[in-house]
Amino acid sequence: MNFATFDLNLMRVLDALLREGSTVQAGRRLNMSQSAVSGALSRLRYALGDELFVRHGNRLVPTAYAKRIELPLREELDRLATLFAPPTTFDPATAEGTFRITASDFFAEMLMPPLADHLRKEAPLIRAQLVDLVPTSYIDSLETYRADLALIPRQEVPDWTKSLPLFHSSFVVIARRRHPRLAAEKIVPDDVVPIDLFCDLGHVLFSPEGNFSAMGDAALARVGRRRQVMMTLPVFSGVCRAVAESELIGLVPRQLAERVAPQIGLDIYRPPMSIEPALIIAVWHKRLNSSPLHAWMTEQVVALMRQLNEGEEKSVT
Repeated sequence: MNFATFDLNLMRVLDALLREGSTVQAGRRLNMSQSAVSGALSRLRYALGDELFVRHGNRLVPTAYAKRIELPLREELDRLATLFAPPTTFDPATAEGTFRITASDFFAEMLMPPLADHLRKEAPLIRAQLVDLVPTSYIDSLETYRADLALIPRQEVPDWTKSLPLFHSSFVVIARRRHPRLAAEKIVPDDVVPIDLFCDLGHVLFSPEGNFSAMGDAALARVGRRRQVMMTLPVFSGVCRAVAESELIGLVPRQLAERVAPQIGLDIYRPPMSIEPALIIAVWHKRLNSSPLHAWMTEQVVALMRQLNEGEEKSVT
């Protein structure tokens, strides 16, 4: 391809085709006719030396080459849009946009209600979405534009991301109110559950992947013990509800337990083994660093979440 003579407008057509998978829908996105989009696709195929799309029913399916350049192309278009955008002062009161957060349902309880109230007062035209966190693909969500911000336990993150610490969270034991086994042992709320009883009782475990072990099991293994995980659930709300309506117990973040315990009839106890508090961090793609909307929304999320912190924050790179 001779880049000196390449029509850069074709980049927008290719991006629209990759997004829509249809010449008709791409035309609507770009305010072009279907025939104009089809003509642009022919020129793209000639210039790039690749078929780019093959028809599958009513859809245009990208070739391996087109799929490989999809994200880099989108990033370049975003960079150019930012480069040529006129300087403006961000005003949350008039700003419009959608901000997508990928996180566990812990944040449906602890973040979204105060964020909803804050946006209603300060930024009524900005929409916030909480989307399911899939632990094995949250990075993909950031890279493929399905999420603007990920809220996750501290871990290694790619060098194309940025991150900030939010809060530390310890774990507590939850049980139904006046649990018969705990009452029989005269264990009252805020007591330590004896380790023999803790391991003998059945547990409900939060695990989006369906694993039967987590941080609590690793802590037990360090003292040579095991617990009985009888059920796993992909959402914390399900864990709390299952515990409230059975004689199973569970380990959940302290902040969540304290929020929901009075509402659904739970008592809170301390675990018998030492579990290091989890540090929750916010992660985003560096390409969003120049977005005023992203910067403002991230600042609001960070401010709200740091109110949950239990101890001194540690630096995150």
